[in-house]
Formats: sequence, C-alpha cells, structure tokens
Amino acid sequence: MAENSDTKTDPVFIRIENVTKKFGSFTAVDNVSLDIGRGELFALLGGSGCGKTTLLRMLAGFEAPTSGRIMIDGQDMTGVAPFDRPVNMMFQSYALFPHMSVEKNVGYGLKHENMTDAQRKDRVRELLDMVQLTQFAARKPHQLSGGQRQRVALARALAKSPKVLLLDEPLGALDKKLREQTQFELMNIQDRLGITFIVVTHDQEEAMTLADRIAIMDRGVIRQVGTPTDIYEFPNSRFTADFIGSINLFDGTVAAIKAGKARITAPAAGCALEADTRYGLSTGDKVSVAVRPEKITISRGKPRSTAVNAVQGEVLDLGYFGKDSLYRVKLASGALVRVSKVNDQRLSEADRQVDWEDKVWLSWDARSAIVLPEERP
Repeated sequence: MAENSDTKTDPVFIRIENVTKKFGSFTAVDNVSLDIGRGELFALLGGSGCGKTTLLRMLAGFEAPTSGRIMIDGQDMTGVAPFDRPVNMMFQSYALFPHMSVEKNVGYGLKHENMTDAQRKDRVRELLDMVQLTQFAARKPHQLSGGQRQRVALARALAKSPKVLLLDEPLGALDKKLREQTQFELMNIQDRLGITFIVVTHDQEEAMTLADRIAIMDRGVIRQVGTPTDIYEFPNSRFTADFIGSINLFDGTVAAIKAGKARITAPAAGCALEADTRYGLSTGDKVSVAVRPEKITISRGKPRSTAVNAVQGEVLDLGYFGKDSLYRVKLASGALVRVSKVNDQRLSEADRQVDWEDKVWLSWDARSAIVLPEERP
C-alpha cells in the first residue's frame, strides 16, 4: 500500500477512517475503517439494521459521520455536499421520473453540465447503447419491465461519469432469473467503464457473484473483509461462517494440535474430528468445527477410514432441487447435519442411492473443515 493516499497511483481510492455514526443513543456505524481500491467492485453485505446503508449514505454525503472521516481519491469529504462529491447513487426504488421518457430520464443530470445539445444527445445515446435500451428511448418508465427500469436507473446514474457509483440493493426488485442475468450485465458494464462500484446488499449470492471483495457487517461493525473465496472457504468467525451460505457447526474442545491440524473432541459428532486451523489455538480451547454441506460425502456403506470425520446417522429429510439434493441427517446425539449432493446423473426416485430413513455414514476430509475459536460476548 502506498504511503501517500493523495496520489493518483495509490491503489486505495476510498479510505474510511474510524467512522462512527450515531442517531441519538443508537450507534448505527461503530468505528469502521475500510480501504477500497480504484476500479473495484466492492460489496457491503449484512442483514437489516447492520449499518451498511448508513455507511453508503455517508459516502454519498447524505449523512455526516459523528466522528472519523472519509477520503475519496485523496480528498477529505468532510463538509463536502453530495452534489460536489465525485459520486452518484442508484437507489433501490430507481426513483425514475414517471412523466419523462427513458431518454429524458437518462439525460436529466446533464441539463446543467457545460455541454452542447449535440454532446448531451451523444452521451445519452452512448449510455442507452451500453444498457441495450436504445429502442426504448421514447417509452415512459411504466411501459418497461423491472429489469429495463433498473437499466435506465443505472444509465442515469452513470451519465455524469462519476468516479464512484453507489448502488443500494440494486437488484432487489427483480425476480431470481432476471436478477442472475442482470448481475452479469452489471459486472460487464463496471469492467468496461473501470468505475469504482460499491454495492449494498443483504443477498449473499448476489454479493458473492458481483464483488471483487466483500465486507461483512454486523451491528455497525465489520466482521470480515475478503474475496468471495476467502469469505466462504476461510471465515474468521462463527458469525461469518454461519452468515454466508449454509454450514454445519460442531462445538468442541481442542484435544491436540499438529502440523496445522487440530483434533477436536466434539460430543455432538460422537467421534473425534480433525480440521485445518489458521488460528493460534491451544489444547483445551473451546472451538467450533465448521464444514459446508457440499464438502460432506454421504453413503450407506462405512468409509474405509473411520478414525476421524466419519459419523453415522439416519436420513430425516430429503429435498430434491433438480441440480442437487439436500439431506438432513440426524446423528445419535440428536444433532442435525445438512449434506448437499450434486445430482450428476439422471436417476429416478427408485434409483436413489440414499433415501428417507436410510442409515448412512457422513465423512469429510480434514482440509474441508476449519476450526473457529470461541466467540466472546
């Protein structure tokens, strides 16, 4: 990282330094520090009330930090009005003008720019081409689909060529299939323009698909920042592991540590568990062993090696989703373990290898699980 954040060569384009925002006695954002790179597609991910939208509004200038500061491209944003910041914001509701055509909605922000009429028309045409809406230029918003309105809002937000685009739940109003398609369109547009995008979302899959990096927020603080792979495969806490995707957690005690692996006594599992550990743990520490459902092998037969990470149970529930199946397996301790299996062959129900009420074995490799230290209240 460059020492001087005021230079154009600094990879840190947005710097949030010890930012706190209070509304009366309520702390919405609590001493958050975060660096975002130039041209990065960054996601703020968290549940309702975690502070992500408040942080986005402070970046836009709609809220002022109670303490701390925000730097954008080397400039301190303290006291800088929203219209003087090198940012634009795309709202969740899209906020299109219903009486204006698509063309006029997109060009609205250019009315007071130092441009000729011909230049404005060229800019609007360029944006409509980019979002593939040129043929709908004369239509009103109510004549468009949800996905088309979303693209109009995106084009309007990009019209003045902001250095940063802030997107608040940009795809929340779209159905699942359209949302998936639009995610890739958004990524392609961002990559083409090279503008820094900051997306606020509560949708884990959306953040994992869109973002170069993700910040997980909880009760005003950032729990973890990393790439989608880092967040999913190497969570730094039980909270992050449980928040992103589905996971099985076995509480236990460290019995031994050797060569980066911990051996865990876990009563719910009914056997010794072994898992990778990236943390400074000691024998006797209280921990959780975390393993994703898709990392677990389910079979009727007993695994060859049952020394570690092999537990026996009964199939309590089975959910068929086409591309994969989800099993809920009840162990002797009463614990429920979720197992996901890809349906890589076309089989009828009668041909299923594992079915309801079957006695099964669950097993996984030590590298597929991770030991998480106990979280202090």
